[in-house]
Amino acid sequence: METHKATINRQDEKASLILNINEENLEIELTEDKPNEVKNVFNNLIAFLKKGSFQFELEDDKEDLYFHICTEYIGQLNTELSSIYQELEDYELLEEIE
Repeated sequence: METHKATINRQDEKASLILNINEENLEIELTEDKPNEVKNVFNNLIAFLKKGSFQFELEDDKEDLYFHICTEYIGQLNTELSSIYQELEDYELLEEIE
């Protein structure tokens, strides 16, 4: 199982969780409710899961509210990714890696 980096991008009035996978950054905005954007991120993650199991690890040195929210979020995300990967495997939906 691969481990990919997650970081928090803090700006004046905006904060985002950045999931870096295969040099692609997937962004989940933390300060606004954008369910369609979150859905698009999850669809991309499922496409990556078809190529192999992975998880995320938060790399951040500032222990603020965003850090604690993202730590919990990534914990739940990793659990979901593991569960979805197992289902993809059970239904033989994984891509063959050459």
